[in-house]
Amino acid sequence: MTQVQPLEREEGRDVAKAWAHVRTNLRRSAGQRLFDQWLKPVVLIDGSDSHAVRLGLPSPFLTQWVKNHYAERLLLEFRAVLPGVRSVTLETLQDAEQRVLSAAPAPVPAPRAESLAEPIERPAFDPRFTFDRFVVSATNRVAFNAARTVAQPGVPMFSPLYLHAGTGQGKTHLMHAIGHAFLEANPGATAIYSTGERFMFEFVQALRNKDTLAFKKRLRSVDLLMIDDLQFIGGKDATQEEFFHTVNEFMSAGKRLVIAADRAPQALEGFEPRLVGRLGAGLVADIKPAELDLRRAIVERKLKDMPAVDMPAEVADLLAARITTNVRELEGALNRLVAYASLSNEAITIDFATSVLGEVLRTSQRRITIDEIQRAVSAHFEVKQLDLISARRAVAIARPRQIAMYLAKRLTTRSLPEIGRKFGNRDHSTVIHAVKRIEDLRAKDVEIDGAVRALMRTLEG
Repeated sequence: MTQVQPLEREEGRDVAKAWAHVRTNLRRSAGQRLFDQWLKPVVLIDGSDSHAVRLGLPSPFLTQWVKNHYAERLLLEFRAVLPGVRSVTLETLQDAEQRVLSAAPAPVPAPRAESLAEPIERPAFDPRFTFDRFVVSATNRVAFNAARTVAQPGVPMFSPLYLHAGTGQGKTHLMHAIGHAFLEANPGATAIYSTGERFMFEFVQALRNKDTLAFKKRLRSVDLLMIDDLQFIGGKDATQEEFFHTVNEFMSAGKRLVIAADRAPQALEGFEPRLVGRLGAGLVADIKPAELDLRRAIVERKLKDMPAVDMPAEVADLLAARITTNVRELEGALNRLVAYASLSNEAITIDFATSVLGEVLRTSQRRITIDEIQRAVSAHFEVKQLDLISARRAVAIARPRQIAMYLAKRLTTRSLPEIGRKFGNRDHSTVIHAVKRIEDLRAKDVEIDGAVRALMRTLEG
């Protein structure tokens, strides 16, 4: 025994040191606000066994949340410091344990058991999502102006604000922007941002743990409550009942409530009529799918944050014209293209972009045919469609023909020989020459560039 005890004490010190290191990493990766909200209450219960670490939290509600979101991460973090760790368990502290652990020295003191009932004052809003980084157009201007109005100090003009749009169109960006602006304008204010799914999960856990009063107090005591993806609580009667009362509480108190979903209130499936009525009682603002000009402006805005990236205008046009599904997919394609170019030390060109994003471009694009392109070009330049496939070489015919070939290469998945055949059985080298010629002209001829942009808009519409 005299040989074992010093070893146990040494192991305990190793686990305690590892825990301090893990906490530091979690604070850095999660951000101070998220760390303070959920991870700060975690304490080391027992460090005597370096193979099985025991961590504790002050309430069943917090314990379950950390288990669901951070159990695997905690194990990986410990193993990075102590490779021998086989398990990390999360337990709810008993009152006696809380008193002992609160009195013991620790990197961060354990919080009071009732801290869960306290409001979350500073949620971790994404620093990328601010109003000045949101690109505005006719498709989202009402929603943008409404969001800015909600974030202003003073009595809110309307509550709730209900934003609805398809996936990846900017709802979440606006909600985070509201949070940033509201807390900046009101330093002492409190806010919560959550999702419908998380609201449901936390409410169910509170029911199971008989902790609903703390749940209600935590939500209803804040100045700004934002719930994203509300559609996920459709058909969940108990959750909707609780949410209905939360909405009533905020409306009665004149406090700010912002809700987002993928459809209008009246189109929500599995929702009680009285809740639908409450959701539509404030301001309902939709965000329509981004049009070509907005998608192009979004690419330009993102490129401003990448000053070292040299992306030709025709590549930005390609992304904006071909990725029409949603803004999030467009941003993802841009980030992927830039990353591949950096990792492979390649210049970003049309061919490189097509190679890297081939599948994305094919999946996202609307099926535009060469016949459609020929009709659009002939109408724009007031020439006959037959002239585009004829042997005539006059500039008034040759230039529109080259533009049509250029658009066929950019907007369809047809091969060069296929495009050549559609233009009077011309050789694929003729198509290559036409594409190169229009690329060069777009860089120096404003009229040609404007004509190509206008035709892209027409074809996409």
